[in-house]
Amino acid sequence: MKKLILTLILLFAPALAFAAPSAKPATLTPQDKADLTRMENYLNGLKNIAADFIQVDDAGGILHGEIAISRPGKMRVDYEPPDKDFIIADGSFVHIWNDDLKSQTNVEEGSSLAEFILRDPVRMAGDVTVTQFKHMPAKMEVTLVQSSDPAAGSLTLVFEDRPLLLRQWKVIDPQGHTTGVSLQNMSQDVHFIPNYFVFIPPNFSKNSTM
Repeated sequence: MKKLILTLILLFAPALAFAAPSAKPATLTPQDKADLTRMENYLNGLKNIAADFIQVDDAGGILHGEIAISRPGKMRVDYEPPDKDFIIADGSFVHIWNDDLKSQTNVEEGSSLAEFILRDPVRMAGDVTVTQFKHMPAKMEVTLVQSSDPAAGSLTLVFEDRPLLLRQWKVIDPQGHTTGVSLQNMSQDVHFIPNYFVFIPPNFSKNSTM
């Protein structure tokens, strides 16, 4: 199974139930807190969006594709051919199709970091903890972990500023591997066709033999 699919399963899987060290929150200035509120308001204003993406992992693997998000709870990821894998979050479960194995994996969306931008409302507090906040020229980065299990991985959101725009997210999984997703050509207020976020396994029966 591709590392990509394994990584996504780990990100969507609920945290294991064991005692974990508490997350160490970042020291935030009043301006940081104001910027976090701006980020929350921006993300909560995103309802139906679509974008092209480039995914890069720390082994040098690069994948291209399209991502669609309908908040709350729904997402579809399609990879460019010849890759036929795809992922659908339908509001309750994440369905991951592995075309190499002609098989699917279903996991609950739960409250994992991968579900963070799909929830409504988005809050950078409570079950997530801000562990780092960086200001750079025309850019800001905020890193989040699960408050109950910071060792389960981290999510870093990268925003352009003035105007505020989500450009990238980076995930570090529990094994320390990094995967970055950069968004391009984002469209808002997109009208999605019915059943766009319903998982339908590909029909490969025509390739089977009697």
